[in-house]
Amino acid sequence: MSALRLADTAPDFTAETSQGTLNLYDYLGDGWGILFSHPADFTPVCTTELGTASKFKDEFANRNVEMIALSVDGVASHSEWI
Repeated sequence: MSALRLADTAPDFTAETSQGTLNLYDYLGDGWGILFSHPADFTPVCTTELGTASKFKDEFANRNVEMIALSVDGVASHSEWI
């Protein structure tokens, strides 16, 4: 499998999230998306980066951009971390 690069079209997927079931393409609609990939919940760098990005959520939304963070951890861990 080849790696995704900036401006590539991400493959569609459905996943259980901290906010319910999410289908990527339905979530993005006709807008843009930023996928944050982080190795695990509760890691300092990821917490800092995602926390900072969340402060700009409204600015991204004004530009029709949705943000989503992906990791290997389960929904229970994500909910606790949030």
